[in-house]
Amino acid sequence: MASKPPKSDPVQDAPQVTDPKHAAAGLPAIGHTLRIAQQQMGVRRTALTLLRVNQKDGFDCPGCAWPEPEHRHAAEFCENGAKAVAEEATLRRVTPEFFAAHTVTDLAGRSGYWLGQQGRLTHPMYLPEGADRYEPVSWDRAFDIVAEEIKALGSPDEALFYTSGRTSNEAAFLYQLFARELGTNNLPDCSNMCHESSGSALSETIGIGKGSVLLEDLYKADLIIVAGQNPRTNHPRMLSALEKAKANGARIISVNPLPEAGLERFKNPQNPQGMLKGAALTDLFLQIRIGGDQALFRLLNKLILDTQGAVDESFVREHTHGYEEFVEAARAADWDETLTATGLTRAEIEKALAMVLASERTIVCWAMGLTQHKHSVPTIREVVNFLLLRGNIGRPGAGVCPVRGHSNVQGDRTMGIFERPAPAFLDALEKEFGFAPPREHGYDVVQAIRALRDGKAKVFFAMGGNFVAASPDTEVTEAAMRRARLTVHVSTKLNRSHVVTGARALILPTLGRTERDIQAGPNGKGAEQFVTVEDSMGMVHASRGRLEPASTHLLSEPAIVCRLARRVLGEESRTPWEEFEKDYATVRDRIARVIPGFEDFNARVADPAGFTLPHAPRDERRFPTATGKANFTAAPVEFPALPEGRLLLQTLRSHDQYNTTIYGLDDRYRGIKNGRRVVLVNPEDARALRIADESYVDLVSEWKDGVERRAPGFRVVFYPTARGCAAAYYPETNVLVPLDATADTSNTPASKSVVVRLEQSTTD
Repeated sequence: MASKPPKSDPVQDAPQVTDPKHAAAGLPAIGHTLRIAQQQMGVRRTALTLLRVNQKDGFDCPGCAWPEPEHRHAAEFCENGAKAVAEEATLRRVTPEFFAAHTVTDLAGRSGYWLGQQGRLTHPMYLPEGADRYEPVSWDRAFDIVAEEIKALGSPDEALFYTSGRTSNEAAFLYQLFARELGTNNLPDCSNMCHESSGSALSETIGIGKGSVLLEDLYKADLIIVAGQNPRTNHPRMLSALEKAKANGARIISVNPLPEAGLERFKNPQNPQGMLKGAALTDLFLQIRIGGDQALFRLLNKLILDTQGAVDESFVREHTHGYEEFVEAARAADWDETLTATGLTRAEIEKALAMVLASERTIVCWAMGLTQHKHSVPTIREVVNFLLLRGNIGRPGAGVCPVRGHSNVQGDRTMGIFERPAPAFLDALEKEFGFAPPREHGYDVVQAIRALRDGKAKVFFAMGGNFVAASPDTEVTEAAMRRARLTVHVSTKLNRSHVVTGARALILPTLGRTERDIQAGPNGKGAEQFVTVEDSMGMVHASRGRLEPASTHLLSEPAIVCRLARRVLGEESRTPWEEFEKDYATVRDRIARVIPGFEDFNARVADPAGFTLPHAPRDERRFPTATGKANFTAAPVEFPALPEGRLLLQTLRSHDQYNTTIYGLDDRYRGIKNGRRVVLVNPEDARALRIADESYVDLVSEWKDGVERRAPGFRVVFYPTARGCAAAYYPETNVLVPLDATADTSNTPASKSVVVRLEQSTTD
């Protein structure tokens, strides 16, 4: 039997701390996976559900976006994927009786962990204006409430339509179609907070804002550089791909301010021999100072230019633009400045250079460690420069590999979830659906928060996610949300965003990936539906839930969008919303006519392995940029300045966490148990600041606006971070990230380089 959710909120600032681990997965991962799964689902449901994860006739893991290999293991999931499935397929339920027993004020005082552990939402719930308790509401009345508020707006641009990466391709396409037929491009999404910098840099330099490698390219690579990324927590199945790459002869450089156990040694739980002995993955660990990556790649580029025969001159001549300006900037790279920016030694950089020069096929992988800085876009452009120099784009075993962290976050963007849509996409929508989509850009996440704060937006509708907990500058974000007339969240589980509300609020419970989706079908007699997703490498495949829904009162995301559109847009809309709800194949037919690469969508997705979207730089060495070629760039080198007596803080996940969802209070590989309010500090930095191990401090961020942002009561944990750098978990530290501290060009919150001072805690 599954266990019941915790009644009381556990203390999260009194952890037990041991030494960090130096290997990941293995028997402990199996044991932890089974324990969590059985607590949430029970023994029988665990077996039936986990064996369907990432299988060709099963459902796509609701966790990360790592692609499936061609030959799949019977247990084609990782520890954190199993946790994500268990959280969704849990037997725990949040019913109207739960809301009757808990006021919103009470729930607002609970931790995100406690809220999430209560279980699946079962009924639509409504918080009337002035009330402190949610009450059950019919679906018809819920849609009426949304329609009332939207029709009362002075402009469609006063409504915001946020999307989480969990949303399927079909739901995302319908969602953006509804918003644009309403008359707004206000479609902020979770990409704005994570890989927007990647998309901005790659669109400018290679013409497509996605990675250029497939899974098999990793197996063919000579060198894989993993920069600003922690696979063992954020996308653990990547470790098995790196293990296979190593077995095929690849070498791996890890670039990170923190040592990460999974990149040291991986004990593959799918392989008895690998589980016991494990495979050493990293050949060279560059423990870089936070934000020093652009300087590192710039110097490597200078050294490549200085090495006779190292540049692929034929590729550069035939396929690139801007080379001369780039060379001038790269040759000005300075050793002393680079050593200061990176914290590395000359010997370490020279060793990395030797590995680069010995490689004919190089891949660079990255995640949030590169994308969430003020200078993130120039940093990723410099990574592209690095690959272009030696012809490492459009070659098997080589290319750019931004690793998306959330299942289908990339697919949502492909489907048109973007506040700055391309004119060609809008032209295709207009031709297919017969209405004129708005052409003015909408709000991204940061702009949406400002709009709510300033009274320019009044309705906030979220398709999945936990916007309040995920966003920066927590106090500002929460105050902004409370200024809304109406906040609506389409959700599977309770989270912080449900208790930080506008004047009125709705919680609309939806089907999860694991659950069977039955709609009327083309003949009205009932037909099982499937949805599709796009993984981090541009592969599209079907996902079919198999479990009975958690409640008979749930609607699917496509059904919610279709019914909402009919209620809001009324008879004036010529879009066949009722037909789309009945049969998702009709949605895919329209996608096929609007979005390039999805031709014959229904026929191609019938292949159990799915299909690969075209990628001109990878497939043809054709670069659809403004110049028609891959663009070298020459931005000035930037890195964060660190005032004396301060540290650079990066926010990160614990191992018992996926985005804002907290599965448990342990971070097994970092040696932290039963606690989250911890700050990891290099012992030498701590001694210089006269801070003792196990003491308690307040984290106070310092930014140019002079506003004090404080996160109180964090236990200091001595940890082998890079000098001058510290780390702590989000969302607890999102309060320290100023709303206006964002990346140039992409406007992504700069959550990985926050200047902080540590003050003796008053809660000690």
